[in-house]
Amino acid sequence: MASSSVRDSLSTWTAEENKAFEKALAQFDRDTPERWQNIAELVGGGKTAEQVKEHYEVLLEDLRRIESGHVPIPSYQNTEISTANEDEEKR
Repeated sequence: MASSSVRDSLSTWTAEENKAFEKALAQFDRDTPERWQNIAELVGGGKTAEQVKEHYEVLLEDLRRIESGHVPIPSYQNTEISTANEDEEKR
């Protein structure tokens, strides 16, 4: 599992940086030379190649935990369906 210092660095990522990170991951695949440096440049905010690589590794670990069932999927209530059912019951 990722160290707490890596997790702490994740909390300092803004929504804009995360969006830029996602776009950069799509642009630079694992075969791209200097992948993490390229991604760091696109993310901006002073992020280093090491920080973006750590960010990626933590996200992969989170995905593994979700896919292995260690993180429960939240139960969301669909308000549109509930409202439609309630309206139909009133008729």
